[in-house]
Amino acid sequence: MRSGVGADMSTGHVIFIGAGPGAADLITLRGARKLAQADVVLFDALTDPALRAFAPRARWINVGKRGFCDSTGQTTINALLVKHAREGSTVVRLKGGDPSVFGRLEEELDALAQAGIACEVVPGVTAAIAAAAATQRPLTRRGSGRSVSLSTAMTRTGDVQATRTADTEVFYMAGKQLAALARRLADAGWPADTPVSLVSRAGWPDQMHSDHTLQTLSGGSMLHAGRPTIVTVGAGAVPTAQRHHVSASHGADIHPHRVETPES
Repeated sequence: MRSGVGADMSTGHVIFIGAGPGAADLITLRGARKLAQADVVLFDALTDPALRAFAPRARWINVGKRGFCDSTGQTTINALLVKHAREGSTVVRLKGGDPSVFGRLEEELDALAQAGIACEVVPGVTAAIAAAAATQRPLTRRGSGRSVSLSTAMTRTGDVQATRTADTEVFYMAGKQLAALARRLADAGWPADTPVSLVSRAGWPDQMHSDHTLQTLSGGSMLHAGRPTIVTVGAGAVPTAQRHHVSASHGADIHPHRVETPES
């Protein structure tokens, strides 16, 4: 998708690429091909350093953010995108996960549009999808899970918010707010025995998973401390029948465990 009405074609252009939520091989084929065209790459904090192999001759600039603590201000990132594109470069804005999911994509698109610079967006795998894949728990379920909501656990003002508007609710960046999130979910009408699945560092070789109910959710804080954590609540957190059978055959209750990946 190209955009930028009245774009000056003598300038370069910007490609937004979703790097996926973890290991480098989660980038799409299109994303890898476009990354290889880059002269300049502005990359996020959580993108895999191995992605540099796709554009070894490009200039790589770290513009990473962690939560609301900006190591690089958004206005600075916007200015860098415009500056390098106006110098005639092919600029890749490499974002963790998918650019359109909690990636501040709109602000950067607006800056480019105002500067008359052409751009395109390449989608990527978002962390909610990686967490669902790691635990083999579909976010939608026939007959019981017809809707999915993606939310951040905390607002910019520091408030923790939760609703009951979908069969499956997924919360990003929630590892430090599990106790408060559990209270807000209860206030929103979720029963105490609602299943909750936690996956931290989804998509990485060291990703971790634990199962909880709403009543025991706060207990996951220690296991996932200091790790980007996805919280899945409701239908999408329920183990499939096959996984129930595997647990029962080993005489095990639901318990925290490491998710094995090909890289493990």
